[in-house]
Amino acid sequence: MTPRVLVLNGPNLNLLGRRRPEIYGAQTLADIEAACRERAQALGLALDFAQSNAEHELIDRIHAARETAQAIVINPAAYTHTSIAILDALETFEGPVVEVHLSNIHKREPFRHRSYVSLRADAVIAGCGAQGYELALERVAALLRG
Repeated sequence: MTPRVLVLNGPNLNLLGRRRPEIYGAQTLADIEAACRERAQALGLALDFAQSNAEHELIDRIHAARETAQAIVINPAAYTHTSIAILDALETFEGPVVEVHLSNIHKREPFRHRSYVSLRADAVIAGCGAQGYELALERVAALLRG
């Protein structure tokens, strides 16, 4: 059975490539999805890729992943710093969770230094731009192999 990974993206990431490219890069979310699909295939992973600006939709995706996915890669975006509800949802998921941030959140405004998601994440990748997603998939593959 091919392990399935949910790659979940939070608010405003639908605007990648147009919103603050000096911080988040010039690649679009579609570019990142294409790169993730290629990397997942090379790693022997199946991929579900989703984005929402709504916190409850992200939570619903995490809940659904309990039945459909073996791992989650999540870029919670601004919800990183505010959402205990997303943390609580992730805590119900039994597989590996890798948190991704395009920018280095620790070099930014002080309010971005705190991540609720990190309290559940098995790994955190920040500041690697779009490449961080591919690194996250590599880490997930290694964690799933044990």
